[in-house]
Amino acid sequence: MTYHGEETLSKGAGGAGSPPRLFDEIRARLRLKHYSLRTEQAYLYWIRRFILANGKRHPRTLNGAVVEAFLSRLATQDKVAASTQNQALSALLFLYREVLAMDLPWMENIVRAKRPQRVPVVLSRGEVARLLQRLSGREWLMASLLYGSGLRLMECLRLRVKDVDFERHEITVRDGKGGKDRRTMLPSALSEPLRRQREDVRVLHARDLADGFGAVWLPHALARKYPNAARELAWQYLFPASRRSVDPRDGTERRHHLDEKVLQRAVRAAAEAAGLAKPVSPHTLRHSFATHLLEAGYDIRTVQELLGHKDVTTTQIYTHVLNRGAHGVRSPLDGV
Repeated sequence: MTYHGEETLSKGAGGAGSPPRLFDEIRARLRLKHYSLRTEQAYLYWIRRFILANGKRHPRTLNGAVVEAFLSRLATQDKVAASTQNQALSALLFLYREVLAMDLPWMENIVRAKRPQRVPVVLSRGEVARLLQRLSGREWLMASLLYGSGLRLMECLRLRVKDVDFERHEITVRDGKGGKDRRTMLPSALSEPLRRQREDVRVLHARDLADGFGAVWLPHALARKYPNAARELAWQYLFPASRRSVDPRDGTERRHHLDEKVLQRAVRAAAEAAGLAKPVSPHTLRHSFATHLLEAGYDIRTVQELLGHKDVTTTQIYTHVLNRGAHGVRSPLDGV
């Protein structure tokens, strides 16, 4: 089968050698079900890779055994992580079930990528202080929120002005991992810096409105339900991007939230400047938040709720890095 009108994935299509009409249909179905832009891009990538790996044949002509073989090669030849293989599987299941309306057989013969059991990297309180001392401005504020409130990186970047409640000292995380909302604490030390950040957003938003813009992206049906909300200050991102950009979903020029790479690069540079001999990323601050709360004696269920974990067993991994176990046992060599 020959496909024409090749486009690149960066332009939102399936990529070179892929069927544009099929990818248009996949994209439309993903947006109908309100999948995030990141998930859309990831699914398109894996479906394109699957098609190219099978001689550009249309997926409708391929059966479950071919899908099994593709996923198994990811584990045996490409040595991908278990989460990567699962993402590829989810993409292909979406393609066959939601777009092609075809049921794949239960794929019990897939060679599964091994999921390594790793203890998270955690900083001591002193290391966190040294790291934060080498950050400034909005990067310091965002990193402080990750450590002080236990936010994930994207949860922090997606905060809206209305999500910070200064009276109740709470932060509301909307549509977190698993599509769940939750509340976590607002550190008292960040109240004043966040008020200044909100004022900066107000000034920037007023400028956008004066320039004929100022409508932020709203999730799902909110834009239809509240047609004026997109231009209100309450719905603006708390950490907006420096420049407006064109939304690839609808071609509208608007101001999105800050790119995650900004904080990732800043944290790496700060860790190097602080002389931290550990692999440090923004997520390390969330790990440290959980560990330090458990060290302080807080109940693991409380920590689970603050982190937004579905299952307490996920939270229990932090008990492995507390000052107990190997740290609480005296080596016999020290008694010699």
